[in-house]
Amino acid sequence: MKKYLLFLFTIVSLNLLSAQTKFEARVSRDEIGINENVRIEFYMNFDGDNLEIPNFQASGFRVISGPSQMVSQSWVNGRSSFNKAYSYTLMPLKKGKLVIKNATIEFNGQVYKTQPVTITVGNAVAQQQQQNPYANNPYYQQQQRRVPVNAGKDGVHLVAEISKTNPYVNEPITVIYKIYVSQRSAVGGWNETDKPKYADFWSQNIDVKNLVIQNGMFKGESYRYAVLRKVVLYPQKAGSLQIEPLTLDVQVEVPTGRVDIFGEYETKTQIKRVSAGAKTINVKPLPEAGKPEGFSGAVGKFDFKVTPSRTSLKSGESLDLDLKVVGTGNLKLFSLPKPVVPSSLEMFDPEHTENVQTPLSGMTGSISDKYTIIPNEKGNFPIKTIQFSYFDLTSNSYKTITSQQIVLNVAQGKENAVAVNPNKEEPTVKKSFAFIKQKTNLESIESDDFLGSGLFYGLLFLPFLLIPVLIIFKKRKDTQDADIIGNKTKRANALAKKYLSEAKKQINNKEPFYIALEKAMHNFLKAKLNIETSEMSKDKITEILLSRNANSETVKEFITLTESCELARYAPSSSTIIHQDYDKAVEIISELEKQIK
Repeated sequence: MKKYLLFLFTIVSLNLLSAQTKFEARVSRDEIGINENVRIEFYMNFDGDNLEIPNFQASGFRVISGPSQMVSQSWVNGRSSFNKAYSYTLMPLKKGKLVIKNATIEFNGQVYKTQPVTITVGNAVAQQQQQNPYANNPYYQQQQRRVPVNAGKDGVHLVAEISKTNPYVNEPITVIYKIYVSQRSAVGGWNETDKPKYADFWSQNIDVKNLVIQNGMFKGESYRYAVLRKVVLYPQKAGSLQIEPLTLDVQVEVPTGRVDIFGEYETKTQIKRVSAGAKTINVKPLPEAGKPEGFSGAVGKFDFKVTPSRTSLKSGESLDLDLKVVGTGNLKLFSLPKPVVPSSLEMFDPEHTENVQTPLSGMTGSISDKYTIIPNEKGNFPIKTIQFSYFDLTSNSYKTITSQQIVLNVAQGKENAVAVNPNKEEPTVKKSFAFIKQKTNLESIESDDFLGSGLFYGLLFLPFLLIPVLIIFKKRKDTQDADIIGNKTKRANALAKKYLSEAKKQINNKEPFYIALEKAMHNFLKAKLNIETSEMSKDKITEILLSRNANSETVKEFITLTESCELARYAPSSSTIIHQDYDKAVEIISELEKQIK
């Protein structure tokens, strides 16, 4: 009997809980005209998560406004109530029975759905004159005392003004979208129906923060106009390129031609769709005559500098080589030249930096590539001159800037010197007494002639005896020099240990620590997998490590730690996290050292 009562109590509790939970879709009207709007509201009496709204466009509606959110919560006589609603205003795109599919939301581990809503859209209906909801719009405020000429004409136009229609490839052009409104009309608001697409262009929108109403002329008549949007474009290929139009649904107030009892002309509101029209840009290719070798597509006006952080250092130490371009042009759309260094210098991938602003006139600022270079032996090493070429739009010709030659003076480093412990003391023997010698070794006072002595013949034949030794040594030396991979592996292994030690020294300095830690892990891979820095992609590293019998979990941790090193240099982190990253790196390298075969 108790079991049945418990079961009945559970069923009743679940029914009460489900009855208390409400999630539904409500519409203001289920029958509207094609020229009317409808309001839909998703109502719930609980605070759910992961609300999924249906695709209104697929259902045949365009969103005019929304979502707007309403939340209310009250506490009366010890009982609380909660209500939340998301509402949208929709415009129908076609006639017929349009179905808005269900919305979903999660609450207490369950997913709730609304019922689909069907709205019947019929022919356009006559609308009564209502109080204007756009009385605060700047257009409307300036149009209260307009004179209605040619009643019934709306006089609204959308125009796209293009600064240049026949530019070169990568030459900046500007597109300014303006809306013109005649003195006899008023605009309450608008909604974008089609946004322009800029295929084969690099584009940058310029924010228009405040809508400023100005007076001007359009087709010989007096109009008011405002700038809606500004765009900077860089064509990426030659030929006839199309700019798709910007299209608006504009709510226009137009005079009806009738006069009210106060002698004022009556107006009505109607929706007019205006378009700026498609535009064609005829882009010229950059001339082939005189194009420099190594030209990477820079167009504009630039200055180019190559600056080393220092030119005198010891082997094993590092320097930074900074390549920087400053000026006005397509700064984000070309690559900087790469320096060529002797094989005795180890050069790492550059750190790319951009400081570029994009006003209406086009990109301006600077970009730079900073290379880290480490010499492996002493000597004087020249870095060849570097050339940067660009197309100058002022003279319509190519310009080339050549940097000066840089010579690095590398002295003997600690890694190449013999380690000496200055604190080590030579052993000394303390003698208190010495025994009396019981034997005497007498030597003749006449010395033997050097000529014909054993030392003479030994020194005479020593060079001949050393010839086989020198031949064997030379062969071994040639074999070692020919083993390029082995030598690189030794250097990479040494650099990995060096940077891991450097990371431990810099454990209290976040940025130097992560730079050294990242280089240590890269050099460990170069030593163990015999791959170059340029080949170090995540997929390549994972494939090689797994093929060398490395544990997949260890490989995943290695990749994750390597990727996080770059982000950690700029993200906030505590000393505890830095110590954990160092210990993690040591652990992962040790595990891979055991696993890789």
